[in-house]
Amino acid sequence: MIAGYAKEGRYDKAKRLFDEMPIKNLVSWNSMLKGYTQNGEMRLALQFFNEMHERNVVSWNLMVDGFVGLGDLDFAWEYFKKIPEPNVVSWVTMLSGFAKNGKILEARKLFDQMPTRNVVSWNAMISAYVQNCQIDEASKLFDKMPERDSVSWTAMINGLVRVGKLDEARKILNKMPYKNIAAQTAMISGYIQYNKMDEARKIFDEIDTHDVVSWNTMIAGYTHCRRMDEAVHLFKKMVVKDIVSWNIMITAYAQMGQMDRALKIFEEMGERNLHDGKKPDQSAFASGLSSCAIVAALQVGRQLHHLVVKSGYLNDLLICNALITMYSKCGRISEAEHVFNGIDHADIVSWNSLIGGYALNGCGKEALQLFQEMALEGVVPDQVTFISILSACSHAGLTDQGLELFQRMTQVYGMELLAEHYACIVDLLGRAGRLDEAFEIVKGIKIKVNAGVWGALLAACRTHKNLELGKLAAQKLLEFEPDKTSNYVLLSNMHAEAGRWSEVQEYRKRNLPTMLELPEVEAARRALEEHCLGKMIKKAIIADDPKVVDGISPLDFESSIVGKTLISALRKGKNPWLQLDSPPFPSF
Repeated sequence: MIAGYAKEGRYDKAKRLFDEMPIKNLVSWNSMLKGYTQNGEMRLALQFFNEMHERNVVSWNLMVDGFVGLGDLDFAWEYFKKIPEPNVVSWVTMLSGFAKNGKILEARKLFDQMPTRNVVSWNAMISAYVQNCQIDEASKLFDKMPERDSVSWTAMINGLVRVGKLDEARKILNKMPYKNIAAQTAMISGYIQYNKMDEARKIFDEIDTHDVVSWNTMIAGYTHCRRMDEAVHLFKKMVVKDIVSWNIMITAYAQMGQMDRALKIFEEMGERNLHDGKKPDQSAFASGLSSCAIVAALQVGRQLHHLVVKSGYLNDLLICNALITMYSKCGRISEAEHVFNGIDHADIVSWNSLIGGYALNGCGKEALQLFQEMALEGVVPDQVTFISILSACSHAGLTDQGLELFQRMTQVYGMELLAEHYACIVDLLGRAGRLDEAFEIVKGIKIKVNAGVWGALLAACRTHKNLELGKLAAQKLLEFEPDKTSNYVLLSNMHAEAGRWSEVQEYRKRNLPTMLELPEVEAARRALEEHCLGKMIKKAIIADDPKVVDGISPLDFESSIVGKTLISALRKGKNPWLQLDSPPFPSF
C-alpha cells in the first residue's frame, strides 16, 4: 500500500500509513524512499534518507538514481562514492547517468573500473555509445562481449540504423540466434527512414507474431510514402488497434487533404471503441483537430468539436488548445476566443495558441492586449510567446511596439534570443521600410542564423526595391536553401522589375527546378506561376481572351501558345525556359 500511494505521488497518505506501521523493516523504509526518488522529490527523499536508522545498497541506489533522474550528476556521484559496497546496479545506474548527460568518457572510465561485469553492464555501455552516435566504439565493445542477450543485439541494430548503416544492421539482425520483435521493428524503422519500403515489408513479413508497435511502424511507413492502399490493407488486418494506430490513419488522410476519409476513420474509431467499452482519448481528438488545422478543414473540425462535447472532453486542456489552433488557422478567430474564454485554468500553450491565432489573422492590437492580460495573470511568457507576438506586430505594422517587446525579451525576462525572433524583427523593420536597421540587426546576430532571417530581409528588399541588398540577402539565403525554387524566382523578379533582363535570363537558365517528375501540364503551370512576371504574362497566355488575368484553367493553358511550348519542352526533357527567347515573348 505504501509503495502504491507513493508511486502515484500521494505522499501524505503513504507517509501516514508508514507512520502507523507498528513494526517497520528495511523494505518498508525503502518503499517509502522509492516513492520520493521515482517522482523526483529529492528534497523529501534526502530528508527521509537521513532519518533512516538502517540502510542497505538498495537505499543508496535509490538516492543515486533519483539524482540521476534530475540530471544532478554531482550529487549522484557524491552518493555513489559513499556506497559501502556498491553492486552492479550501483555501477550501471551511475554509468547510465553519465551517458544520458553526454559524459561518455566518464561513463567508459566507470565501466573500466567495475570489479565485475554482467551482460547488463555491457549493454549499458553499448547503449551509451549508441546514444552518442559513437557506433564504432559500440561495435568494438559488442565484439568483446563474453555473452549477449536480445538487448545487446537490439542496441547494435538501433545504433547502426541511427547512422544510416542499414546493410551492417541487417547483417547483425541475420546473425541473431533468436530474433526478437524489438530488433526486427528497429530494422523496419531504419528502412522506412530511407524510403526502402519493400525491404521493410520483407522484415515485417518475417515476424512470427506481430505486436501493435510493429503494425503501427509499418502502417506509418506506408502513409509517409503516400502508399495509402497498402496502409489501409494492413490497418484492416490489425486485430488489436491502439490509439496510435487510429491516429496514424487520421493524420495521414488529413495531411493529404482527404478530410472526408479522415473523419470516416475517426467515426469508425469511435464506434469500434464504444463496442469495446472505450472511447477515443484526448490524444486522438487533439491529433484530429491538429490535422484539420493543417489543411484548414473547418467543417470537419466543427464536427470533431461536437464529438468532443459528446465524449465529455470539453474541459480537457490539450483538446481546448487544439481547438483554439484549429479555429485560428481556419480564420474563425471569434470561435477560438470563445474556446479560450471557456478554459478554467489556461496554461502557457493556451495563451500562445490564441496570440498566435491573432498574429495569423492580422489582429495585432488584440494580440498585444492579450499579451498584457497574460502578464497581469502572472503567466510568464516563453520563447514561443514572443515569436507569436512579434509576428503579430510585424503583420499589423506595429513597429515601435514590436521593437519594445524585442528589447524586453532580454532586459526584462532575460530570455535567450532564437533565430526565429531575429527573423520576426527583421521582417518587422523590413515591412516598415527600415532596411538599414534590419541589416544592422542581421550583422549583429551572435547566434547561428537560419533561412528565415535572410528570407525576411530578401522579401523586404523586393518590396522596397533595394536590389543590391537583395542580392546579398539572396546569396546568403541560397546557402541555406540551394534547391528552393522560390528564392531564385524572387531574385529573378527583382532584376526584372529593375529592367535588368540579361540577369533575368541568366538566373532562369541556371536555376531551373526539376519538374519532369510532375504531370506535364501541372509542371508547366507551376513553372509559369513561379517564374513569369505576373499579370503581364498571364494576359499573353490566353491569346483569344486577353482579359483573363486572375485564373488560368488547365484546359486554357494546354490550348495556349505558351502552354503548348512549355509542355512540348518538358516532354522532350528540355529546359522549357529556353523557349521564352522566342515569340510571343520578345522582351525576354
